[in-house]
Amino acid sequence: MYNLTDIGTIKDILGRHGFHFSKALGQNFIVNPSVCPRMAEESGIDENCGVIEIGAGIGVLTAELAKRAKKVVVIEIDTKLLPILDETLRDFDNIEIINQDVLKTDLAALIREKFDGMPVYVCANLPYYITSPVIMALLESRLPIEAVTVMVQKEAAQRICAPVGSRLSGAVTVAVDYYAHAQKLFDVSAGSFMPAPKVDSCVIRMDIRKTPEIGITDESLFFRMVHAAFGQRRKTAANSISAGSGIPKDIVIKAIEECGFEPSVRAEGLTMKELAMLSEKISMLMK
Repeated sequence: MYNLTDIGTIKDILGRHGFHFSKALGQNFIVNPSVCPRMAEESGIDENCGVIEIGAGIGVLTAELAKRAKKVVVIEIDTKLLPILDETLRDFDNIEIINQDVLKTDLAALIREKFDGMPVYVCANLPYYITSPVIMALLESRLPIEAVTVMVQKEAAQRICAPVGSRLSGAVTVAVDYYAHAQKLFDVSAGSFMPAPKVDSCVIRMDIRKTPEIGITDESLFFRMVHAAFGQRRKTAANSISAGSGIPKDIVIKAIEECGFEPSVRAEGLTMKELAMLSEKISMLMK
Protein backbone atom coordinates (compact mmCIF):
# COMPACT_ATOMS: atom_id res chain seq x y z
CA MET A 1 0.00 0.00 0.00
CA TYR A 2 1.32 3.42 -0.96
CA ASN A 3 2.15 6.20 1.48
CA LEU A 4 -0.03 8.78 -0.26
CA THR A 5 1.09 11.69 1.90
CA ASP A 6 4.79 11.22 1.13
CA ILE A 7 5.85 13.94 -1.30
CA GLY A 8 8.39 11.69 -3.03
CA THR A 9 5.77 8.99 -3.57
CA ILE A 10 3.26 11.53 -4.84
CA LYS A 11 5.73 13.02 -7.32
CA ASP A 12 6.69 9.55 -8.55
CA ILE A 13 3.05 8.51 -9.12
CA LEU A 14 2.07 11.77 -10.78
CA GLY A 15 5.22 11.78 -12.92
CA ARG A 16 4.65 8.26 -14.20
CA HIS A 17 1.11 9.18 -15.24
CA GLY A 18 2.08 12.55 -16.72
CA PHE A 19 -0.29 14.37 -14.38
CA HIS A 20 -0.22 18.14 -13.93
CA PHE A 21 -2.24 20.07 -11.32
CA SER A 22 -5.23 21.98 -12.65
CA LYS A 23 -5.78 25.47 -11.26
CA ALA A 24 -9.19 25.51 -12.92
CA LEU A 25 -10.25 22.49 -10.85
CA GLY A 26 -8.73 23.88 -7.65
CA GLN A 27 -6.49 20.84 -7.14
CA ASN A 28 -4.41 20.78 -3.94
CA PHE A 29 -3.46 17.35 -2.62
CA ILE A 30 -3.12 16.69 1.11
CA VAL A 31 0.40 15.81 2.29
CA ASN A 32 -0.11 16.19 6.06
CA PRO A 33 -0.48 12.56 7.25
CA SER A 34 -2.64 13.46 10.26
CA VAL A 35 -5.42 15.27 8.41
CA CYS A 36 -7.33 12.56 6.53
CA PRO A 37 -7.40 9.95 9.32
CA ARG A 38 -8.80 12.57 11.69
CA MET A 39 -11.26 13.82 9.11
CA ALA A 40 -12.57 10.30 8.44
CA GLU A 41 -12.70 9.51 12.16
CA GLU A 42 -14.68 12.63 13.05
CA SER A 43 -17.13 12.31 10.14
CA GLY A 44 -19.28 9.87 12.11
CA ILE A 45 -18.98 6.91 9.74
CA ASP A 46 -18.65 3.24 10.71
CA GLU A 47 -18.50 -0.17 9.04
CA ASN A 48 -22.24 -0.12 8.27
CA CYS A 49 -22.20 3.19 6.39
CA GLY A 50 -21.93 4.33 2.82
CA VAL A 51 -19.88 7.41 1.96
CA ILE A 52 -19.93 9.79 -0.99
CA GLU A 53 -16.61 11.54 -1.58
CA ILE A 54 -16.47 14.50 -3.95
CA GLY A 55 -13.08 14.74 -5.64
CA ALA A 56 -10.48 12.16 -4.62
CA GLY A 57 -7.13 13.70 -5.53
CA ILE A 58 -4.80 10.72 -5.44
CA GLY A 59 -6.98 8.92 -2.88
CA VAL A 60 -5.57 9.93 0.52
CA LEU A 61 -8.96 10.59 2.13
CA THR A 62 -10.60 7.88 0.02
CA ALA A 63 -8.36 5.21 1.56
CA GLU A 64 -9.12 6.38 5.11
CA LEU A 65 -12.85 6.34 4.39
CA ALA A 66 -12.64 2.86 2.83
CA LYS A 67 -10.92 1.54 5.97
CA ARG A 68 -13.90 2.60 8.08
CA ALA A 69 -17.01 2.43 5.86
CA LYS A 70 -18.86 -0.39 4.15
CA LYS A 71 -18.76 1.33 0.76
CA VAL A 72 -17.26 4.51 -0.70
CA VAL A 73 -18.48 6.07 -3.93
CA VAL A 74 -16.17 8.75 -5.32
CA ILE A 75 -17.42 11.39 -7.75
CA GLU A 76 -14.32 12.61 -9.62
CA ILE A 77 -14.55 15.05 -12.53
CA ASP A 78 -10.91 14.82 -13.71
CA THR A 79 -10.43 11.91 -16.13
CA LYS A 80 -6.65 12.24 -15.76
CA LEU A 81 -6.92 11.06 -12.14
CA LEU A 82 -8.78 7.83 -12.94
CA PRO A 83 -5.71 5.68 -13.83
CA ILE A 84 -3.89 7.11 -10.83
CA LEU A 85 -6.74 6.14 -8.50
CA ASP A 86 -6.90 2.68 -10.07
CA GLU A 87 -3.29 2.28 -8.97
CA THR A 88 -3.32 3.94 -5.54
CA LEU A 89 -6.59 2.35 -4.37
CA ARG A 90 -6.17 -1.11 -5.89
CA ASP A 91 -5.95 -2.77 -2.46
CA PHE A 92 -9.57 -1.83 -1.65
CA ASP A 93 -12.63 -3.68 -2.93
CA ASN A 94 -15.24 -1.34 -1.42
CA ILE A 95 -14.54 1.76 -3.55
CA GLU A 96 -16.37 2.76 -6.72
CA ILE A 97 -15.25 5.76 -8.78
CA ILE A 98 -17.69 7.68 -10.96
CA ASN A 99 -16.28 10.11 -13.52
CA GLN A 100 -18.83 12.92 -13.31
CA ASP A 101 -19.38 16.53 -12.28
CA VAL A 102 -21.06 16.40 -8.87
CA LEU A 103 -23.21 19.44 -9.72
CA LYS A 104 -24.63 17.54 -12.71
CA THR A 105 -25.08 14.23 -10.88
CA ASP A 106 -28.46 12.93 -9.74
CA LEU A 107 -27.37 12.24 -6.17
CA ALA A 108 -30.75 10.92 -5.04
CA ALA A 109 -30.65 8.27 -7.78
CA LEU A 110 -27.00 7.50 -6.98
CA ILE A 111 -27.84 6.91 -3.32
CA ARG A 112 -30.74 4.62 -4.19
CA GLU A 113 -28.64 2.64 -6.65
CA LYS A 114 -25.33 2.35 -4.79
CA PHE A 115 -26.06 2.15 -1.07
CA ASP A 116 -28.97 -0.29 -0.65
CA GLY A 117 -30.61 1.38 2.34
CA MET A 118 -27.46 1.90 4.43
CA PRO A 119 -26.88 5.22 6.27
CA VAL A 120 -25.09 7.61 3.91
CA TYR A 121 -22.55 10.31 4.71
CA VAL A 122 -20.68 12.81 2.57
CA CYS A 123 -16.99 13.48 3.24
CA ALA A 124 -14.77 15.54 0.96
CA ASN A 125 -11.94 18.00 0.54
CA LEU A 126 -13.85 20.51 -1.57
CA PRO A 127 -12.16 22.77 -4.12
CA TYR A 128 -12.70 26.33 -2.93
CA TYR A 129 -14.45 27.46 -6.11
CA ILE A 130 -17.39 25.03 -5.70
CA THR A 131 -17.75 25.08 -1.90
CA SER A 132 -21.05 26.96 -1.66
CA PRO A 133 -22.72 25.42 -4.75
CA VAL A 134 -21.90 21.87 -3.57
CA ILE A 135 -22.97 22.43 0.03
CA MET A 136 -26.24 24.05 -1.02
CA ALA A 137 -26.93 21.33 -3.61
CA LEU A 138 -26.45 18.68 -0.92
CA LEU A 139 -28.71 20.46 1.58
CA GLU A 140 -31.45 21.84 -0.66
CA SER A 141 -31.97 18.48 -2.36
CA ARG A 142 -33.01 17.01 1.00
CA LEU A 143 -31.02 13.89 0.26
CA PRO A 144 -31.24 10.93 2.66
CA ILE A 145 -27.83 11.65 4.22
CA GLU A 146 -26.83 11.81 7.86
CA ALA A 147 -24.01 14.35 7.79
CA VAL A 148 -21.70 16.26 5.49
CA THR A 149 -18.05 16.63 6.55
CA VAL A 150 -15.99 18.84 4.28
CA MET A 151 -12.72 20.72 4.24
CA VAL A 152 -13.24 24.27 3.04
CA GLN A 153 -11.42 27.59 3.07
CA LYS A 154 -11.10 28.80 6.68
CA GLU A 155 -12.97 32.03 5.97
CA ALA A 156 -15.85 30.07 4.43
CA ALA A 157 -15.94 27.78 7.47
CA GLN A 158 -16.24 30.79 9.77
CA ARG A 159 -19.19 32.11 7.80
CA ILE A 160 -20.94 28.76 7.51
CA CYS A 161 -20.61 27.97 11.22
CA ALA A 162 -21.26 31.48 12.56
CA PRO A 163 -24.32 31.96 14.77
CA VAL A 164 -27.19 33.45 12.79
CA GLY A 165 -27.49 37.05 13.96
CA SER A 166 -23.74 37.55 14.40
CA ARG A 167 -21.50 39.84 12.35
CA LEU A 168 -20.09 36.95 10.30
CA SER A 169 -23.46 35.49 9.39
CA GLY A 170 -24.80 35.73 5.86
CA ALA A 171 -27.29 34.09 3.52
CA VAL A 172 -25.27 30.85 3.41
CA THR A 173 -25.17 30.79 7.24
CA VAL A 174 -28.95 31.00 7.39
CA ALA A 175 -29.42 28.37 4.68
CA VAL A 176 -27.03 25.90 6.29
CA ASP A 177 -28.56 26.45 9.74
CA TYR A 178 -32.02 25.82 8.32
CA TYR A 179 -31.07 22.40 7.00
CA ALA A 180 -28.30 21.30 9.38
CA HIS A 181 -26.34 21.86 12.58
CA ALA A 182 -22.88 23.03 11.53
CA GLN A 183 -19.72 22.93 13.63
CA LYS A 184 -16.01 23.50 13.04
CA LEU A 185 -13.90 20.40 13.74
CA PHE A 186 -10.29 21.50 13.20
CA ASP A 187 -8.09 23.86 11.20
CA VAL A 188 -5.70 22.72 8.47
CA SER A 189 -2.73 24.90 7.55
CA ALA A 190 -1.90 25.82 3.96
CA GLY A 191 1.36 23.89 4.31
CA SER A 192 -0.63 20.65 4.60
CA PHE A 193 -1.20 20.66 0.83
CA MET A 194 0.76 20.23 -2.38
CA PRO A 195 0.81 22.71 -4.00
CA ALA A 196 0.17 24.92 -0.98
CA PRO A 197 -2.82 27.27 -1.37
CA LYS A 198 -2.58 30.88 -0.24
CA VAL A 199 -5.03 30.43 2.65
CA ASP A 200 -5.64 28.01 5.51
CA SER A 201 -8.51 25.54 5.53
CA CYS A 202 -10.90 24.14 8.10
CA VAL A 203 -12.83 20.88 8.39
CA ILE A 204 -16.49 21.34 9.26
CA ARG A 205 -19.31 18.90 9.88
CA MET A 206 -22.96 19.54 9.13
CA ASP A 207 -25.38 17.11 10.78
CA ILE A 208 -28.59 17.11 8.76
CA ARG A 209 -31.75 18.09 10.60
CA LYS A 210 -34.67 15.71 10.12
CA THR A 211 -36.94 18.75 10.29
CA PRO A 212 -35.99 22.46 10.50
CA GLU A 213 -35.93 23.96 13.98
CA ILE A 214 -38.09 26.88 12.81
CA GLY A 215 -41.48 26.72 11.17
CA ILE A 216 -41.71 28.34 7.74
CA THR A 217 -44.99 28.51 5.82
CA ASP A 218 -43.42 29.60 2.54
CA GLU A 219 -39.81 28.41 2.12
CA SER A 220 -39.47 30.08 -1.27
CA LEU A 221 -40.41 33.47 0.16
CA PHE A 222 -38.17 32.94 3.19
CA PHE A 223 -35.05 32.27 1.11
CA ARG A 224 -35.91 35.02 -1.37
CA MET A 225 -36.11 37.42 1.57
CA VAL A 226 -32.89 36.10 3.14
CA HIS A 227 -30.84 36.36 -0.09
CA ALA A 228 -32.09 39.89 -0.61
CA ALA A 229 -31.52 40.87 3.02
CA PHE A 230 -27.85 39.86 2.95
CA GLY A 231 -27.26 40.94 -0.64
CA GLN A 232 -26.69 44.54 0.39
CA ARG A 233 -25.40 44.26 3.93
CA ARG A 234 -24.76 47.96 4.47
CA LYS A 235 -28.39 48.82 3.90
CA THR A 236 -31.15 48.41 6.44
CA ALA A 237 -33.16 45.20 6.21
CA ALA A 238 -36.12 47.18 4.87
CA ASN A 239 -34.10 48.66 2.02
CA SER A 240 -32.13 45.53 1.11
CA ILE A 241 -35.15 43.20 1.20
CA SER A 242 -37.36 45.50 -0.88
CA ALA A 243 -34.57 46.26 -3.37
CA GLY A 244 -33.46 42.67 -3.85
CA SER A 245 -36.66 40.64 -3.61
CA GLY A 246 -39.34 42.59 -5.40
CA ILE A 247 -41.44 42.71 -2.22
CA PRO A 248 -43.03 46.18 -1.91
CA LYS A 249 -41.14 48.35 0.55
CA ASP A 250 -44.25 49.41 2.46
CA ILE A 251 -45.02 45.75 3.21
CA VAL A 252 -41.46 45.11 4.42
CA ILE A 253 -41.52 48.21 6.64
CA LYS A 254 -44.88 47.24 8.12
CA ALA A 255 -43.71 43.66 8.75
CA ILE A 256 -40.57 44.93 10.52
CA GLU A 257 -42.72 47.24 12.63
CA GLU A 258 -45.21 44.50 13.54
CA CYS A 259 -42.35 42.20 14.54
CA GLY A 260 -41.21 44.87 17.02
CA PHE A 261 -37.82 45.42 15.34
CA GLU A 262 -36.11 48.79 15.07
CA PRO A 263 -36.70 50.44 11.66
CA SER A 264 -32.92 50.61 11.15
CA VAL A 265 -32.32 46.91 11.84
CA ARG A 266 -29.92 45.13 9.47
CA ALA A 267 -30.18 41.51 8.38
CA GLU A 268 -27.03 40.46 10.23
CA GLY A 269 -28.66 41.61 13.50
CA LEU A 270 -31.59 39.16 13.21
CA THR A 271 -31.57 35.66 14.67
CA MET A 272 -32.99 32.64 12.88
CA LYS A 273 -36.27 32.91 14.77
CA GLU A 274 -36.50 36.62 14.01
CA LEU A 275 -35.87 36.06 10.30
CA ALA A 276 -38.58 33.41 10.31
CA MET A 277 -40.94 35.77 12.13
CA LEU A 278 -40.27 38.50 9.58
CA SER A 279 -40.86 36.11 6.68
CA GLU A 280 -44.17 34.99 8.17
CA LYS A 281 -45.29 38.61 8.66
CA ILE A 282 -44.39 39.49 5.08
CA SER A 283 -46.24 36.39 3.84
CA MET A 284 -49.39 37.38 5.77
CA LEU A 285 -49.27 40.99 4.57
CA MET A 286 -48.86 39.93 0.94
CA LYS A 287 -52.07 37.89 0.94
